[in-house]
Amino acid sequence: MPVKTRLVLASASPRRLDLLRQIGLVPDAVEAAELDETPLHDETPRQLALRLAQAKAAHVAARQPDAHVLAADTVVAVGRRVLPKAEDATEVRACLKLLSGRAHKVLTGIAVVAPGGRAAARLVETRVHFKRLSDADLEAYLACGEGIGKAGGYAIQGHAGALVISLQGSYSGVVGLPLYETANLLAGLGFRGP
Repeated sequence: MPVKTRLVLASASPRRLDLLRQIGLVPDAVEAAELDETPLHDETPRQLALRLAQAKAAHVAARQPDAHVLAADTVVAVGRRVLPKAEDATEVRACLKLLSGRAHKVLTGIAVVAPGGRAAARLVETRVHFKRLSDADLEAYLACGEGIGKAGGYAIQGHAGALVISLQGSYSGVVGLPLYETANLLAGLGFRGP
């Protein structure tokens, strides 16, 4: 029978915290892992998302050995091209122009390290198709300001939801944490929730 242990979220993302709360999980602590997120030479977007999630979980687990440590990383990609976490309106505009009228992938790596060091990870891939964006669409989205700091320059749970024609995969994964896979990883490593 699983034993109740502490849960540590290795992320400063308020969206991931909100998503966990939706399924009744409130972490005992939140401790972001500050790592270099630069892709390695010849690293695919899939490999990048999984590597960063595992590295974040391992980094925080070293300081929290008595807890289940959960980490995630989301990468937005068009082909092999990784879109940045947009730092300003110029980057948001560049991302949205690239995504306009086409499909892209949102890849979310999730990793859990249990007390004792057992670990598991999953990669969740979601295909998102944006409508063709007019200049008015772009200006309206830029005006709302929500794309700054977001992978790919948009937040699907906000105004960008109106730009999406279709989504195949995990909606919560696009927001930042695929809940079904997260719950299964935690349970598989013996975590028992409240």
